[in-house]
Amino acid sequence: MFTSDSPALVLAVHGSAAPGASATIGSLADTVEALSGVRPVVGHLDHQSPSLATALAGVGEARAVVVPLLLGDGYHRTVDIPAVVEAARDRLDCVLTEGLSGEQDVALALYGRLREAECRAGERADAIVVAAAGSTRPGGNDGARTATDQLRALLEPERGPVPLLTAYCSAAGPTVVEAVALLRSAGHKRIAVATHLLAPGRFTDALARSGAWTVADPLADHPRIARAVIARYETALRTSRAVALTA
Repeated sequence: MFTSDSPALVLAVHGSAAPGASATIGSLADTVEALSGVRPVVGHLDHQSPSLATALAGVGEARAVVVPLLLGDGYHRTVDIPAVVEAARDRLDCVLTEGLSGEQDVALALYGRLREAECRAGERADAIVVAAAGSTRPGGNDGARTATDQLRALLEPERGPVPLLTAYCSAAGPTVVEAVALLRSAGHKRIAVATHLLAPGRFTDALARSGAWTVADPLADHPRIARAVIARYETALRTSRAVALTA
C-alpha cells in the first residue's frame, strides 16, 4: 500500500466508443485500488472523456505518475502521450512510465483468458492466433511478438508444442482472418484467438467474425494487468526517490 502523499496514478487509456469498454477499465481501476490503495485517474486518447490532458489538469496533487495502458509501442505510446505529459509539466511534477509491452504479466493474463475460452468451448485448442492491434511504427509490434513467445513458453510444459501465430487487426500482417485460414488449411480445427487487446472495441468485435473456434476476452480487467500497472507505478516512485537522494 502507498501513503496518502503518494503521487497521483494516471492511466493513459486509448478509449473506445464500444459498450463495455468503460466498465472494463473501471474494473481494472477497482483492482488497482484494491491491491495498492491508490485510485487511478483515467485519461483517454480518443472517443471518451476526460481526455488525458483534462485528467492531468484535474490532478489535485503536485505530482503524478502516468502509466500508458497500451500493449505496444506505437504512435500513441511514443508520440501522443509524451506530448500531453510534456505540456502538463508546467504545473505538475509528472513522470511518464513505459507502457505494458513485453511484460510477463501481460502474457500471464493472455494465458488466463485463453484457458477461460477453452473451458467455455469444452476442449483445448490445437492451434492459437495471438491477435494484436497492429502498428506501422518501428518496434510497434514487438510487444505482440514477445507476448506470443511468452505464451508459447507457458503452454509447452503442459501440452507440448502448439502452433502459434501472431496476427493483427490493422496496419500489419498477417490479418487475424488470414492467420486463422492458414492454420485451418494446415489441418487444425480448434483454432483459438488469444486476444492481445485490452478492452472491447471494433477490433474485438471483428475477432468474433474471424472464423476461429473460440475467441478469448480482452485483458484489461484481468488481475495481472492491474499488477503490471502497479509495478510500473512502484518503479517510477523508486526511481524518483533515487534521483532525489542523489540530487
